[in-house]
Amino acid sequence: MEPPGGLGGTDSRHERQRKPGALSSGPTNPSLTALPGHLYVIATPIGNLADLTERARALLGSVDLVACEDTRTTGALLGRLGIHRELVSYHEHNETEAAERLAEMLAAGRSVALATDAGTPGLSDPGFRAVRACRRRGLPVVPVPGPVAFAAVLSASGLPTNGFLFAGFLPPKSSARLAFFGKYREFEYTIALYESCHRIDKAMDDLVAALGPDRVVCVAKEVTKVHETFWTGPVGEVRDRLAKASLKGEFTLLIAPAGYQL
Repeated sequence: MEPPGGLGGTDSRHERQRKPGALSSGPTNPSLTALPGHLYVIATPIGNLADLTERARALLGSVDLVACEDTRTTGALLGRLGIHRELVSYHEHNETEAAERLAEMLAAGRSVALATDAGTPGLSDPGFRAVRACRRRGLPVVPVPGPVAFAAVLSASGLPTNGFLFAGFLPPKSSARLAFFGKYREFEYTIALYESCHRIDKAMDDLVAALGPDRVVCVAKEVTKVHETFWTGPVGEVRDRLAKASLKGEFTLLIAPAGYQL
């Protein structure tokens, strides 16, 4: 039950709009304007442009510059939104040096948006080092929530959501994948992973070998895109269904705890 004044409370809509801190999308909402010396960690769509929040759009249009994983990808996104901002590269190959440079810009009073090609920065994407550099200097860091692929898949998977471990991308070598699956064989919560389209079939073979064909999994590809597809069930069956499907796209893999049944 929500307290009075919440979205499900007893206050009228007019009363909520007049209260300080009430949800607002109007021009008086200060969270829509970038402040000097602030780093904004902005989540961007993972496939569907309509998933970009109004706040993310407003801040991308009001910061002094945008630090992005690929200036071409983010530049195209901003172009579709009619936004023109200075872009600087921030990716896995220059992240250490670029993080300090961004922190210096922020300390000098510039506002910066941090964005990756898709999803939330820092979650299996560049972003952690820039945030750490800011925290070390006591500079403000503001999250601007939005799409996260594994969270979207988990919410629609049918697998337990009372707890989970997100472990990013699986190791590229079979021996390392088998060791990972063996380590977490008896883990009591759902495990969330990403996998390349080039290795998802091999990962499924290793999963069957390590955990057996009856462990319940969910595999999803192209989430929020036109060809979004979910496969959920015993891993042996899911592997066989994947063998007959197109393996193009980006994959999310969820592994249920041992003994779980749909």
